[in-house]
Amino acid sequence: MANQNKSVGLAVVLALVFGPLGMFYSTVLGAVVMFFVNLIVAFVTLGIGLLITIPIGAIWAGFAASNQNQN
Repeated sequence: MANQNKSVGLAVVLALVFGPLGMFYSTVLGAVVMFFVNLIVAFVTLGIGLLITIPIGAIWAGFAASNQNQN
């Protein structure tokens, strides 16, 4: 399973639709980190900050999938 290629497009779409839960497809550590970041940001900004953190998570998921494919 360590050498399976991940679809970058699918990783981005999953992260955009499901947030940090969708990031589990490409990066477990990133998903856990973004879950807690989103939790804090959502609480502090009453949810408005998620408009910034969700796309950041999607970009992170895309890079993670791409990096896994290169290795």
